[in-house]
Amino acid sequence: MAARKQKAAPVAARLPGRYVNTGAGPTLQPIDIGHKTYTALVSPDTAFWTLVKKNRLADSIADKTFIQAYKKKEKRFVQEIEALRFGLKPTAVYFNCTERCNLNCTYCYIPERMRKRGKHMSEKQMVAAMKKLKRYFRKNMDKGDLPQIIFHGAEPMLNRDALFNVIDAFGKDFRFGVQTNGTLLDESAVQFLTKRGVGIGLSLDGAVRRVADRTRKTWDGEGVSDKVLAAIDQLRGYPGFNVIATVTTENMKHLNAVVDFFHSLEVPACMLNMVRCTLPGARTVKPKEQTVAKYFMKALDRTYELYRKTGRKIVVANFANILVSIVAPTARRLMCDISPCGGGRCFFALAPSGDMFPCSEFIGLKRFCGGNLFRDSI
Repeated sequence: MAARKQKAAPVAARLPGRYVNTGAGPTLQPIDIGHKTYTALVSPDTAFWTLVKKNRLADSIADKTFIQAYKKKEKRFVQEIEALRFGLKPTAVYFNCTERCNLNCTYCYIPERMRKRGKHMSEKQMVAAMKKLKRYFRKNMDKGDLPQIIFHGAEPMLNRDALFNVIDAFGKDFRFGVQTNGTLLDESAVQFLTKRGVGIGLSLDGAVRRVADRTRKTWDGEGVSDKVLAAIDQLRGYPGFNVIATVTTENMKHLNAVVDFFHSLEVPACMLNMVRCTLPGARTVKPKEQTVAKYFMKALDRTYELYRKTGRKIVVANFANILVSIVAPTARRLMCDISPCGGGRCFFALAPSGDMFPCSEFIGLKRFCGGNLFRDSI
């Protein structure tokens, strides 16, 4: 009987599984990081990264010991990135207790009609929402861990009485924060929030009035930087506050001055947030990434210079989150500057109507609504 002719096994089946970038082993892509000596090797499947000398790149990819060490941990890397992408459950809520705002900032992502004529969430509704959130988190979080509620906006201080009553009623069940434009933070409000350890976020886009007031102003076009500075002065020494500067074409050249100014005001942490382009107004002041990057990096260098000079730090918090996302991708939760972001995964946003969205920037865009807290399951 004639011998049956056997087909050759596919190439991938004959390879022992340690060949890089062949389809039979790991995929490691070289990425230029702008360093004169080192380049990065990155696995797009697992977010693994390492630095290798440029003149040893080929040797590193062919290094049997290195590839075997990677293969031993590859399964764990895959599990971690899968959990990060698909296995997380929310532990925080951006709670928008009002649609209204007393400002008309150029880059605001909330539609103008809502900010002008929108509704408050009533105290009764807020209490009902908090009770449902409490039950949800109790079921989905480890015992002893507290979920986070960030009262957000529009401007949450326009619904101050209901907001403060809810903070008092649920103080043992949540960690609270308030993101405010600062214009309504009088002495009694500051005392209330600081006494209860509530995190406070403010916004100021420049070190001098002529810059800061270009994009943040009232409906009458008046700047508000003086009021924000008064609020910062009241919070001096309180460790639980931070200041956001939204980076636009109007202030990007002044980021060094912003860092200097915040440091002089003893701001413990700040964020230099790139403007988000959800609505057309923001797109008019969006700088080009390659242009703004050099100003951003100079501002970061300036924070280190200030630390060396004074011994006192000012942390650029969003940069810290970017670093954490590189070094330990499963450790970070909220930031917009990384992918995948936390929207709808680590947190979600609650509108005053009870509608739920992946992120506050989608409020008002019905196609992104994921149900209603008062009618549906979270």
